[in-house]
Amino acid sequence: MRNSQFHTKFGGWNMQVTDLLSQVQRLREEAEQALQNAETMEAIEEVRRRFLGRKGELNAILRSLSQLPPDERRRVGSEANALRDWLEEALLKREQEVREIALQRQLERERIDVTLPGRIWQPGGLHPLTMTINEICSIFTDLGFEVVEGPEVEDEWHNFIALNIPPEHPARDDHDSFYIVGDWEPGKEVLLRTETSAVQIRVMESREPPVRIVSPGRVYRRDPFDRTHSPVFHQVEGLLVDEDVTFADLKGTLYAFAQRFFGEWVQIRFRPHHFPFTEPSAEVLVSCVFCKGKGCPVCKQTGWLEVLGCGMVHPAVLENVGYDPEKWQGYAFGMGVERLAMLRYGIDDIRLFYENDLRFLRQFS
Repeated sequence: MRNSQFHTKFGGWNMQVTDLLSQVQRLREEAEQALQNAETMEAIEEVRRRFLGRKGELNAILRSLSQLPPDERRRVGSEANALRDWLEEALLKREQEVREIALQRQLERERIDVTLPGRIWQPGGLHPLTMTINEICSIFTDLGFEVVEGPEVEDEWHNFIALNIPPEHPARDDHDSFYIVGDWEPGKEVLLRTETSAVQIRVMESREPPVRIVSPGRVYRRDPFDRTHSPVFHQVEGLLVDEDVTFADLKGTLYAFAQRFFGEWVQIRFRPHHFPFTEPSAEVLVSCVFCKGKGCPVCKQTGWLEVLGCGMVHPAVLENVGYDPEKWQGYAFGMGVERLAMLRYGIDDIRLFYENDLRFLRQFS
């Protein structure tokens, strides 16, 4: 009976030892394959955790050795320890290989071919809109005007009320202007300015006449973004207030500007119009820059193109800023920078100014 029990137990141990040795051999084969597939340091670390980690497969075998007789324990332990030593050495070797591969790839990416021609330094340049604004302001400063800028976020007083724009005017509607939501008092609503005329009001409120300024800057309106419109665009508006100012002075100033900007060949004409802040008011047309006034599809065969609006400052505007309209008179004008740039450079799509396409912008460098 004892012999039978001994042989059964001994046979069980043999089966367990054989199974453990098979597991050790299997782990080695799997580890070799896993290391071969590991191409990053993260993948190698995952192999380390799988086989040598505290909960790894090799430690599971080592923990089971306590159930074996001493001789068999040494036999299986020797194989398991040999596998651990091999794994540690193989992991270090694979880490070195992966580092070398990564370094070679980096060097290949950063390789400099000294036989290639040098890179040509590309000088920068001003944006065509900036160039146009600078030229407009330069012309008017030569005519004695001062360049003044103001805030792009305005209140209704400076943007509408002081400019004699009534509450029912479409420009004051939410559908036309970008109002800023807030708990504002009536008449003090805040919005993104719709024109740089607000700067004129601020200047007149802070200075005694005479005044002679131009105010360039961005303005905002709820316009579609298409070939001829943009919700954000640029204006330059001018103002002159002095004694004995007449419409003839306005005509002379704008004629001098048109000839400087478009060329001495250009002619101008004034077409009656209406603006709340000027009276009388007019639109200014110049000879078509494309056909030189002969008539073409751009000017609709008229030979003329509208370029800006102007007029004599309305007495109500002068009164709003504390000027005596009986003593002081003035004229004002305003022009869209994008429109002038499109005419100047023969551009047919306003969106080109905002797309930052270097192929387009480098033509102006």
